[in-house]
Amino acid sequence: MKIFLISVISLISVFYFVSCETSNKPAQGLEDEIYVVADSTEFADLSVALDSTFEKIIYTPQPEKLFTLKRISPNLLERYKHKKNILIVAPLNSGSLTSQFIHLTVDSAALEKMTNEKDFIIKKENLWAKNQLVMILTAPTVQELEFKILNNKDNLLYSFQKISDERLQENLYNSMYENESIEGKLLKEYGWIIYVQADFKLARDIPEDNFVWLRRSPGSDMERWVFVHWIDNASPAYLNEDSIRAIRNRMTKKYYRTTDDSSYVIIASDYYTSSEVNFKGRYAIFTQGLWELNIKGMGGPFINYTFFDEKTNRIYMLDGSVYAPKYYKRNLIQQMDVLLQSFMTKSELSKDRTQDLIDAAGDTDKK
Repeated sequence: MKIFLISVISLISVFYFVSCETSNKPAQGLEDEIYVVADSTEFADLSVALDSTFEKIIYTPQPEKLFTLKRISPNLLERYKHKKNILIVAPLNSGSLTSQFIHLTVDSAALEKMTNEKDFIIKKENLWAKNQLVMILTAPTVQELEFKILNNKDNLLYSFQKISDERLQENLYNSMYENESIEGKLLKEYGWIIYVQADFKLARDIPEDNFVWLRRSPGSDMERWVFVHWIDNASPAYLNEDSIRAIRNRMTKKYYRTTDDSSYVIIASDYYTSSEVNFKGRYAIFTQGLWELNIKGMGGPFINYTFFDEKTNRIYMLDGSVYAPKYYKRNLIQQMDVLLQSFMTKSELSKDRTQDLIDAAGDTDKK
């Protein structure tokens, strides 16, 4: 008992005193890892609920997990406190070390809410490191905790996805590696921008078809493609799964073709999903699936946002694809997602930023 008490006191000191430190060091570890602080038997009891929530499978086309859970003993929390994603989970009344830790580190008002409100969860960002998320999950019994996890699985997953995107965005959007001349050209000619990394090239610019294709590392074994297509004087009626599938297939048939022009990209029939999302304040359809050649032989994952912009009266389709047959593609497709979310119309930019980009495009025109 004395050893047990010392362990609990040690954990309390980690939680309280380390959390008071103002560490500016960035959180460490892989984006797709969540460290779960839990006792081994309780982790086993909750493994089905936790796996189905966080280890969701996507197909790229090989199956890959959105996150991988790594259990650690509560005694080892000090060693892992600077990791990016930390989940502390235990039934409130089990008497386990993790349960005792939650009892002694969470105030009574929060414990009351966690006991009585099925959706109350404690989330703390930047607790021990910059851009870190620490989450505490508990309920009176293991059965109630399992139900709570399953009942909140979408929000739980979204919380870790959101901060992961924010970390990636902070690293990705770097002015040192930004091609402002291409961004300025797109803004000047079409009234929108998307972040263009320095190693992306403007592969296609077809004004008569309202189509722009940005391409990275063509001909390599790790290509990334982004296209933006828009429909002027459009109707929100285009925002349905069938129309989006038809529009994307039409554009890729015209512009995503092999060098000998014998085949083209289409949407594969397997693992195609579509959902309603909020894209920067706009109702949008988010599509995720696989692309392939019409003659088979090659393929990869893609994601797509399609939405109606009231100010410009346009339907916009933003699409990102990955071709990397030798690599895992979960992180690559996340990078595509974050890049697509950099899209802005002219009305969303400040006057200074607009002028800077127009100037960058003008400097290129003079060369």
